[in-house]
Amino acid sequence: MKKIAIYGGTFDPVHHAHLILAREAIETLGLEKVILVPATISPLKKTAPVASGEVRLAMLRAATKGDPAFEVDECELRRPPPSYTINTVEEIRRRECDTVIYCLIGEDNVEQLPQWRRFAELERMVRFVVLDRSGKQPTHSYPLIHRRIDISATEIRRRVAQNESIRYLVPESVDEIIQHEKLYREH
Repeated sequence: MKKIAIYGGTFDPVHHAHLILAREAIETLGLEKVILVPATISPLKKTAPVASGEVRLAMLRAATKGDPAFEVDECELRRPPPSYTINTVEEIRRRECDTVIYCLIGEDNVEQLPQWRRFAELERMVRFVVLDRSGKQPTHSYPLIHRRIDISATEIRRRVAQNESIRYLVPESVDEIIQHEKLYREH
């Protein structure tokens, strides 16, 4: 059976840690591809993304251009907010028949998993894999993709607001979009 993963998130902005961990998941799990899905508004986050969905989608496409192992899907941006993973999984499952679907989530989301919409059903539909950048001892039993990478979207937005370089934190194509769109200038 074919194996793919769905990696949803705000991606505000997408950065090298997202891409490195997704690539690590491909290699570790033997995935055919990772589908990156930018969320409109996450129901459990207190704030909306800074960049528009259209711009975050453009950054994801620019960051993954030319890599057939990455696919960008805008299904959550087409639906009214908030973004629910169960709806995305159902939509992708309709197109990807006879496929094992993994759901890649950040370590920071594990504690909230039981609060996700229709979680019990979702847990039967996908195999959760936790992407961990922290190196802390896990408090869950989900499989782990671990790589110590100290890059965060929050830090990138802060650096842009303070007119500091984000070179090497994001792909050059993403930096160009951030500069062109004048994103994250106010902190």
